[in-house]
Amino acid sequence: MTTKRFLLTALILLVAGWSSVYGEDGSQLWLRMEKAETAASVTGVKGTAMSELQTYWQGGPVVLKRQKGLAKDAYTIKSQGTKTVITASNDAGLLYGAYHLLRLQQTGEASNQLDIKEAPYYDLRILNHWDNPNGTVERGFAGHSIFWREEGKVDSEQFAAAMQSYARANASVGINGTVLNNVNAKPEMLATASLQKTKEIADLLRPYGIRVYLSINFASPIKVGGLQTADPLNKEVIAWWKEKVNEIYRMIPDFGGFLVKANSEGEPGPQDFGRTHADGANMLAAALKPHNGIVMWRAFVYAPQSPDRANQAYLEFMPLDGQFADNVIIQIKNGPIDFQPREPYSPLFTAMQKTQMMVEFQLTQEYLGAANHLVYLAPMWQEFFSFVNPGSLRAMAGVANIGDDINWCGHHFAQANWYAFGRAAWNPSLTPKEIAEEWANMTFGYNEQCTMNNEQGTAVANSQFSVLSSQLVKLMLDSREACVNYMMPLGIHHIFAGTHHYGPEPWYAPKGVRADWTPPYYHKADAVGMGFDRTVNGSGNVKQYPEALCKLYNDINTCPENLLTWFHHVPWDHQMKSGRTFWDELCHKYDEGVHQARHFLSVWDSMQPYVDAQRFQEVQRKLRIQARDAEWWRDACLLYFQTFSKRPIPQDVEHPIHNLDEMMQFHIPITMYENPERGFTK
Repeated sequence: MTTKRFLLTALILLVAGWSSVYGEDGSQLWLRMEKAETAASVTGVKGTAMSELQTYWQGGPVVLKRQKGLAKDAYTIKSQGTKTVITASNDAGLLYGAYHLLRLQQTGEASNQLDIKEAPYYDLRILNHWDNPNGTVERGFAGHSIFWREEGKVDSEQFAAAMQSYARANASVGINGTVLNNVNAKPEMLATASLQKTKEIADLLRPYGIRVYLSINFASPIKVGGLQTADPLNKEVIAWWKEKVNEIYRMIPDFGGFLVKANSEGEPGPQDFGRTHADGANMLAAALKPHNGIVMWRAFVYAPQSPDRANQAYLEFMPLDGQFADNVIIQIKNGPIDFQPREPYSPLFTAMQKTQMMVEFQLTQEYLGAANHLVYLAPMWQEFFSFVNPGSLRAMAGVANIGDDINWCGHHFAQANWYAFGRAAWNPSLTPKEIAEEWANMTFGYNEQCTMNNEQGTAVANSQFSVLSSQLVKLMLDSREACVNYMMPLGIHHIFAGTHHYGPEPWYAPKGVRADWTPPYYHKADAVGMGFDRTVNGSGNVKQYPEALCKLYNDINTCPENLLTWFHHVPWDHQMKSGRTFWDELCHKYDEGVHQARHFLSVWDSMQPYVDAQRFQEVQRKLRIQARDAEWWRDACLLYFQTFSKRPIPQDVEHPIHNLDEMMQFHIPITMYENPERGFTK
């Protein structure tokens, strides 16, 4: 079936209603709700919540009421005889309550005995879109930007329909903010013409409780304003930013604020003028303060010649702890390097005690197989929160995996990461299993308008939940660890191909490329062993962690084995807990990952009678790619590292089916990496 873009589809869905004969295309995400034959009886506060319930609620009367005393965005749902009463202090809370009730309907849990009280854990639950003004998306694997296109390329009605679909999906999981453009921001985003487009988007998202934010280029006073400097302490610069912020709020009164990437990977920042991160952030914060706007200042920094990239953010930001304005939040990636399949948490989270912080997770699978691999990320986030107290953070941000592909995310299961981010930002105590069960039930649960492959029809459909739920959820819960196994087990990190982050190239180290952009900088394989020595006798990175963790990580015999090569240069013959040598354990882990990926395909194949034809075939195709990619990772990495270890691959491990010279000659065109729907073949 030819892939269509969802902009047109969204309009068709809204105007004509949903119908499916042979399958589903994923455009409805988890909101696969039948429209009620007659409008539901919903009384009380008029607005988006009432509209959603009137359209999709199929139960008894619902009353929407405002009630003082509830926290912002909080709500209650209570059964009162034949009626269900939703109360909240604001319209957003009523909308979240409405979607909660509809979720109960979708999952078969609605009843006349409801007594629910919910409040969001974080006030700010924000998606970061890395979308560019020309419509491309950095690390985007699901097509083009849903926000930005060349003039005349998008019909206004289609665009409005797409924005409504996007807003509904976000509101249904409690997301209340969106950064519309790339952190590698183009200065023209602050030009008046671009701000008019931002206003149009803000107006369309506002009914769903979503505020818009912009990433800004720190040199905008020079590139947009025509000034000679962007020094944050310069009076003309301060005045320019103040007027620019005032202009934005005249257009968008509820504008959220700025996201800033500064002095990182070539982006301009206050250090260019001899100033600190605090100087730059506080200058912007002062301009936003009268409007209740915030600055989200990213801590993703690293110097080209740093002996250990993992140390850099701590070294730059710890001396500034306590110096940031009260409307500045330091946005920190979950790990100290860059969204790796497994990292320890960034030590800034436990070190900074006087500064507001927010965690930045990545939904788009930049380092996790793009939109080809099924990798459910909630277990990764749960691992992070097992070390970092959610209460120490002000907010959660997620780098979005959304594009204009018809299924929004490029992979049907990648939708689960969007869903999981919203649910975790609302309540980080929800377990990955609980979230996966919700999503699987809503996304693959029986839909009367979906003709199933198996002609037994309703009988099969009624048994669908029991068949799908446990297997799908287990597959999802196992998927992240499987990905770690076949890509970078035992603490290995950043051994991706040099021009993209899809496949393995642990050998990549061309002349002229800065060392920390090459895999050998991280794996440091030699005749003795492999791994980055971050002990007190190495780079000292362990000293950035609390004393108990420092002691744990510093000792090779107590360091968790899943982080072993992250903190230690491990001898090939080091004995592991399994009784195997490190080399043998490495071989077994890679092989285990391959078998796990194959098992996922086998499980999915067994579900063919219970899944609509289109989504079954599309997911099956992706899982086949994933299984082949797992072999590619195993063969490339083991054959390469074997040139250092000089040890045989154990007999009980499936031996590589490729040769190293073949692996080293294989390259993926960057265009394929950016457009995974074309697939990867070897």
